[in-house]
Amino acid sequence: MIRIINPILLCGLAYALWLSPDFLEIATGIALFMFGMFSLEKGFRFFAGGPLEAVLRISTDRLWKSVGFGVVTTSLMQSSSLVSLITVSFVSSEMITLSAGIGIIMGANIGTTTGAWLIAGLGLKVDIAAYAMPILVFGTLFRLRRNRSTRAWGSILLGFSFLFLGIHYMKTGFESLQSTIDLSAYAISGLRGVLIYTLVGTAVTVVMQSSHATLMIIITALSAGQVSYENALALAIGANLGSTATIILGSFSANVGGKRLAVSHVIFNVTSAAIAIVFLDQFALMVDSMARFIGVAADDYLLRLALFHTLFNVLGVVVFWPLVNPLAAVLTRWVNTRPKGREYPRYLFNDALETPATAIEAVRKEVEHLLDNTFALCSLALSLKRSTIDGEESLAVAVQQTRRVIPLDVDDAYEDKIKGLYGEIVSFVGRAQLRENMRQAGQGLYELRDAGRSIVVVVKGVKHLHKNLTRYGLSANPAVRQCYDQIRFELAELLRDCRAALAEDAYEVALLAVDAIAVKQQQHSQRLTEMLDDFIRQQRMPPSIATSLMNDSDYAQEIRDRLLKAIRVLRQSHWEISATEMQLTDEDISELADQSSTDSAKAQVGGSP
Repeated sequence: MIRIINPILLCGLAYALWLSPDFLEIATGIALFMFGMFSLEKGFRFFAGGPLEAVLRISTDRLWKSVGFGVVTTSLMQSSSLVSLITVSFVSSEMITLSAGIGIIMGANIGTTTGAWLIAGLGLKVDIAAYAMPILVFGTLFRLRRNRSTRAWGSILLGFSFLFLGIHYMKTGFESLQSTIDLSAYAISGLRGVLIYTLVGTAVTVVMQSSHATLMIIITALSAGQVSYENALALAIGANLGSTATIILGSFSANVGGKRLAVSHVIFNVTSAAIAIVFLDQFALMVDSMARFIGVAADDYLLRLALFHTLFNVLGVVVFWPLVNPLAAVLTRWVNTRPKGREYPRYLFNDALETPATAIEAVRKEVEHLLDNTFALCSLALSLKRSTIDGEESLAVAVQQTRRVIPLDVDDAYEDKIKGLYGEIVSFVGRAQLRENMRQAGQGLYELRDAGRSIVVVVKGVKHLHKNLTRYGLSANPAVRQCYDQIRFELAELLRDCRAALAEDAYEVALLAVDAIAVKQQQHSQRLTEMLDDFIRQQRMPPSIATSLMNDSDYAQEIRDRLLKAIRVLRQSHWEISATEMQLTDEDISELADQSSTDSAKAQVGGSP
């Protein structure tokens, strides 16, 4: 159906553009404005992982700080969508609380009003296109530079230039359209008009994914007399309602924390809109009084619209201010939907307790099931797709090209995929102990249970590591980013190599492969230590982050050791002595790693004896 509708809509749009030069000019203005918004977001996203992240952490410990942060960042970026999506990711990763996230969203709503003031106060009263041209020139020059920071500033300048050009074309387009079509003839008064135009404003914002763009259309149409003042107020209310679409879409890929924030955003905007609709006449009187107080002319409906937009957003924040913490508590209690629900055992049935062999095989398969869930969790914690780990693409390239932290609630994932499953394994082994016919399987079952325990410890290590990977993994500091990229690469390679070892049919070959993995991981660990020592000596990172890196290196070491221990147990053939005797000791692994590092150093010198 969509395949049929989309071409029809595109053909209809093409016909309308060909038929009406005025509509073509308005559509061009909308397109330029939207492209400017995209360029602004692209430029500001470069700074989102570094300075913005640092400011976010220190600016959300109080509700008033959270609201202020939302106001300032949205005013600067002119994109409440970007601020909302960033906030979802930080709430999802538990870097800020849900209450702080709600505060930022409330502030972002106020921040959107600055765009209306700029357009109403300056954009339609001066030749804004004249300012766009030099900004466009400098933006292009900056964008062509190789330095990433300079290119980001170029995108920001280009964004502003296209915003200005879009406003100019829409202004002239609506002025020209006035001579051919009088849209004001379709004005609808009363509550019916308010509801209809609120829905229109909501629909336009959902389609354009930008309340700023919708407000710009409303203001330019109002300035050209194409829409009545009363209907423009309703359109502005609808623009606020439609802005929730972006955060709702963003929450689909977020964990339960992000979904709670999306629900709070919808509740806040719907409540604010309902208050504005019910008390629209009172709001209009308040706007008139405040307009006279600040000296806005009686016929300056543009500034009055901007004032109304600010007023109902500010009053919405005032109404919700004392309700933020109670709302967060209610959402925490009621919004607990998890993506796939709790994981249940696949092989632990009572029939498996009939013989020692079936009991051991059932537990072994269930521990492998637990390990598979852990691999999936670890992949997400490293901000890599599971398909990347399982595939053949370069892990180093995948790590370096990471542009965003994948939202992950490790606690939720642990509860759903790990804890319950491990509990069932422990319970099954406990029931087996009570059976006389299970004495021969006792040692094997104990070792498998311990392997499951090692896997649980891996997940707990990942939880600690993920917190700092989220905080510093995309740091603007090159030294910090390089160290965390090294940790991510080591663990990603560990996961890939472990899967290969598990796939080996011959137990002896699998155990030798595990030893080879241990040697390689030991070399990686030594390389990371040397890299970190160099950066500390060169003072290329703050001491606090260096300390975090040392701790995270230890977590990575614990993850490696526990994971390899579990795989050794899983690949031993019924715990035969011969297989156990083949594996290397820790001293053997360290000696081989040191020897390999020495050989590599000699080779780098140039092959000298």
